[in-house]
Amino acid sequence: MNRYQIDFPKIGIRPVIDGRRKGIRESLEEQTMKMALAAKELIQGQLRYPNGEPIEVVIADTTIGGVKEAARCQNQFEREGVEVTLTVTPCWCYGTEVMDQTPQTIKAVWGFNGTERPGAVFLAAVLAVHGQKGLPAFGIYGRNVQDCTDTEIPEDVSKKILLFAKAAVAAKAMRGNSYLQIGSVCMGIGGSILNQDFMQQYLGLRSESVDESEILRRMEQGIYDPEEFERALAWTKENCTQGWDKNPEELRPNKEGYEAWWEFVVKNMLIVRDLMVGNPKLAKMGFIEESCGHNAIAAGIQGQRQWTDFRPNFDFLEAMLNSQFDWNGLRESYVIATENDTLNAITMLFEHLLTDCPGIFADVRTYWSPEAVERVTGEKLEGYAKDGIIHLINSGAAALEGTGAVLDKDGTPMIKPFYQMTDEEAKACLEATDWCPADLFYFRGGGFSSHFIGGTKGQMPVTMARINLVHGVGPVMQLAEGYTCQLSKKVHDILDKRTDPTWPTTWFAPKLTGEGAFTDVYSVMSNWGANHGAFCYGHVGDRLITLASMLRIPVSMHNVEKERIFRPAVWAAFGTQELEGADYRACEAFGPLYKA
Repeated sequence: MNRYQIDFPKIGIRPVIDGRRKGIRESLEEQTMKMALAAKELIQGQLRYPNGEPIEVVIADTTIGGVKEAARCQNQFEREGVEVTLTVTPCWCYGTEVMDQTPQTIKAVWGFNGTERPGAVFLAAVLAVHGQKGLPAFGIYGRNVQDCTDTEIPEDVSKKILLFAKAAVAAKAMRGNSYLQIGSVCMGIGGSILNQDFMQQYLGLRSESVDESEILRRMEQGIYDPEEFERALAWTKENCTQGWDKNPEELRPNKEGYEAWWEFVVKNMLIVRDLMVGNPKLAKMGFIEESCGHNAIAAGIQGQRQWTDFRPNFDFLEAMLNSQFDWNGLRESYVIATENDTLNAITMLFEHLLTDCPGIFADVRTYWSPEAVERVTGEKLEGYAKDGIIHLINSGAAALEGTGAVLDKDGTPMIKPFYQMTDEEAKACLEATDWCPADLFYFRGGGFSSHFIGGTKGQMPVTMARINLVHGVGPVMQLAEGYTCQLSKKVHDILDKRTDPTWPTTWFAPKLTGEGAFTDVYSVMSNWGANHGAFCYGHVGDRLITLASMLRIPVSMHNVEKERIFRPAVWAAFGTQELEGADYRACEAFGPLYKA
C-alpha cells in the first residue's frame, strides 16, 4: 500500500499518428497502437513503485492525429492522474498538433526506426519543437532499422524507455509530499539548514518542522501504541544483539540502565515513524491530531548536541527505519537522515525512489592510500582496494542491508528491495549487526549505535552520491560508482580502530577513469563536496543523472560512461563536446521543475 497521501504518478502513453485520411491513417492504426501496448507491457512488466506495486500505465483511448485528439488525451490523463508521458509513433505526424504541451508532465518521445514511414523524421521535428517551446523531452530512437511488421522493442530502446520511466516516476513521486525536520541545525552542518525554496521549487516538497520536545511530550503523555511498543521491545530483545561497550567501566550503566536505554530507543522509533506518516491507532486512543503525521516521504533528526547530551541518541531508530524490516515484518524503507542533513536525506530519497532499496547514510571519513595502509598494517591492499579506499562510517544510522549479508545466486553480496527479500535474509542482516552502547564522550545521554560486524562485505557494486547547495548556482549533484571492499581481518581491525570500532564501516573503492576527479581515489575524496554521502546498491549513476536532468540539477562530478548518459534531447543544443558544462547551462536555462 502507499503510505503517503499523494497517489503515485502514472505514466501515460500517447500513440500519435499521421492524421491524413483516405488510406494513410487507416494503414497505421494497428502498428501505432501495438507500439503503445508493447511499451505498456514493458514498463508494467519490469518496473515497480517503491512500495512494490507495479507502475500504473494508461494508454490514450485513441490514436492522436490532431489537436482535438491531443486535447481529449490530455483531459483523460489529467482525470486519471498521469504525470509522465511517453509519445510513440512509427510515422510522420504534425508535431505541434499532436505533441504533449502540458507544462507539468515529464516527457519522452519514441520514434520507430523504420524505412516505410518517417518516424525518425517526426522524432527530430517534434523534439525541436519541445526545445523551442521550453518543454524538454527525451528522445528515444533505436540504433538499428526495423521492419514495419516487427513488434519487438529493441534492447537499446527498452533500456531508454525503462530508464526514463523509472526516473520520471521518481521525480514526480515527491510532489506534494513533505520533508520533516525534527529539531534544527546540527553542529553547524550546512546540509542541516533546511532550504524550503530548494524543496519546493526543485522537488515539489512541502517543508515541515517539529521541535524535538514533541518526542518527549508523546512519551510522557503516552501518545504511542502501547501494544505495538511491547511487541516491538520483545522483538528487539530477541533480534538485536547488544555489542561491546567501549566506555570506561566506571561510566557504563548497570543492567537496568541498559534496559532503560532499549525501552527509550524503541519507543522513540515508534514516535518518529508516527510523526512522519501518522498512525490510525492513535486516533482510536483519542489523539486525532497526532494520528495524522506529516506525510513525510523523507525526514531528518538533529540529535546532537542538545538532545544527545541528555537523552539516548537516535541511531537505533534511524538505522531501523531506513532498513526494510522490523517487528511488523518486511516493508518499504523509511528515509531518514541523521544530524538533520536535509541534503543527504534527499540524496537517500533519490536512491530509494530509483532502486526501491534503502540509501545508506555515511560520513565520507578518510582516504587511505595503499602506502598508508601498508605503513600501519604491514599489508598491501588488493583487488578493488588496490588503488586506495575511502572509509564510509557514521555513528550507527546506516540501514542494516548495508552489511551486505544478503547474497545473490553466485554468493556475491547485494541489496534487494523488500518485496524480493525473505525473512531469512532479513535475519541475516540482523545477525551481521550488533548494537554497541553509545560512546558517552560523544553521546552523553547514551543509546546504541549499529555496528556492522567485520564491516560491509566486499565485491558489492554501489553508487555513492550527494546533493550540495552552492551560492549563485543552486543544487548540484555529485556521484561515484564503485565497489565495497573486503579487507583482511587484520587490516580491517587496525584501520577501523583508528576511528570508532562501534560504528558501521564500509570500505569503498570508486571506479577510476584516469581523468579529472576520478584520476585517483585521492581526487575523489578531495573533490567530494561535503562531509556526508549516501550509497545504494548497484551502479545506478545513469539513473541519478537522468533524474537530476528532469529536476534541473546539474551533475558536477561522475564516473558514468558516456554511452549510459540519458538527458533531454535539447541538452545537445548547449554543447556536445563538454557535457558537464552543457548540463549546467541547460539546467540554468530551463530552471527548477516547480519554479513559480
